[in-house]
Amino acid sequence: MFKELDEAVRAIREASFLLISAGAGMGVDSGLPDFRGREGFWRAYPIAKKLGLSFAQLANPRWFQEDPSLAWAFYGHRLQLYRTTKPHQGFFQLLEIARRKRDYFVLTSNVDGHFQKAGYAPHKIYEVHGSIHYLQCTTPCQETIWSADKVQVTIDMERFKAQEPLPRCPFCHAIARPNILMFGDWAWIDSRAREQEEHFASFLNRAHGDLVIVEIGAGTGVPTIRMMDEEIQGRFQAPLIRINPAEPEGATIPLPLRAKEAIAAIYERLQSSPF
Repeated sequence: MFKELDEAVRAIREASFLLISAGAGMGVDSGLPDFRGREGFWRAYPIAKKLGLSFAQLANPRWFQEDPSLAWAFYGHRLQLYRTTKPHQGFFQLLEIARRKRDYFVLTSNVDGHFQKAGYAPHKIYEVHGSIHYLQCTTPCQETIWSADKVQVTIDMERFKAQEPLPRCPFCHAIARPNILMFGDWAWIDSRAREQEEHFASFLNRAHGDLVIVEIGAGTGVPTIRMMDEEIQGRFQAPLIRINPAEPEGATIPLPLRAKEAIAAIYERLQSSPF
């Protein structure tokens, strides 16, 4: 493990551009629930077990039509959880490393907004599945996205039902929903994500031949980030550091560690030998 850590530090030190990519495992060390597998999801949401619903089944836009009080109990609870949870120290250590580079970018499937909360520049973040901190119409009646900052959802946790008034579209007054790409979702408005993607493409063009990828907590359950990183690794011949305690394989430098532990180890080694 010391050898792999030293290799990771060397790859980071030698590159001028840093791509930070993150899946759900990045937030677990902040205290966010681990939805990995049916049992992991059910531990976080016992009501889902009672209803016999997996994460993929509950994280589906159909509930906003069929049972909006259930849908907003799930997403309203997550919205409040992400608002009140503080990003772990690894976010801040990684940002300090990133700021020493010529440039950096964040690619994430997480919808929690924790990179923004930790101080990363918003125009340097691509949230491929959207963000819970923005809303859209369920219809949608128009291609408009708005902030969820003023949204407060009251939830009866015993029944796991959100109470009225539920968030509604300010234009047509239909039920609103988070601007998140859900499973089986054909109504997601991706304009915000497409704008972020354009910034990301510009970053990659500038980073060609001088890039290192640090991937954190991206599993195979929803493999979006892993697949994107492996494509970028091949296209740019960039070293891929994969931090994942259970599934580190397939990378140039596999680190079978949790996010906070691995970032701290890399940070300390870089501090002892500044770059």
